[in-house]
Amino acid sequence: MSTAAAAESPSLALAAEGGITPAQLREVGGQLQRFLLEYEFGLREVETKIEILRDEFAHMHDYNPIEHVSSRVKSPDSLREKVLRRGLNLDLETIRREITDIAGIRVSCSFVTDAYRIFDLLTQQDDLTIRRVSDYIAEPKENGYASLHAIVEIPVFLSTGRVDVPVEVQLRTIAMDFWASTEHKIHYKYDGNVPEGLLTELKDAATSAAELDARMQRLHRELHGAGPDARA
Repeated sequence: MSTAAAAESPSLALAAEGGITPAQLREVGGQLQRFLLEYEFGLREVETKIEILRDEFAHMHDYNPIEHVSSRVKSPDSLREKVLRRGLNLDLETIRREITDIAGIRVSCSFVTDAYRIFDLLTQQDDLTIRRVSDYIAEPKENGYASLHAIVEIPVFLSTGRVDVPVEVQLRTIAMDFWASTEHKIHYKYDGNVPEGLLTELKDAATSAAELDARMQRLHRELHGAGPDARA
């Protein structure tokens, strides 16, 4: 949607407050659906790139560094909650500019070096632009969270023209993914008010997961060698 079209349309804020007519509400719903479709299409483009890499490794190499791939586009409710939590205006142009993880894909890898390897192979493709990288593998968060995050931008060609869509890509090991999944469930159960003892145990578990990754990486190198792509 163009900026002019967004300015002329009923705002999502009015829709949320119930201050528009049923016809306007249908219009807002249609605009939001088209808006999220752009992210769905961008996600498909990035997924295809990762699937091609996975299939190539499966057929041409001794092992496949990609264990599992999952993806999602935020639901309208989830998107609205994030916008309100960040105190942003409920209009599509603000959301487009400020929220970069509407479309997200998670890639679980066997080893830390595999996460970096897939990142390099993906981001070297010339139709993909890196907007931001956050390396929480090299520098984990205070709570122990570890993952390699990248916001990449991919062109999507629609009947109305080209749209550059941001997609968040997360690359992590199986151990990191298991830890992150458990941490999320605990925070959900306690509605964010996790007892201090559990937070300490989570931090210790993150340390154990990192040690396991390092041990498995050493075993892998003994079997296959470091290889030209080793970064950790």
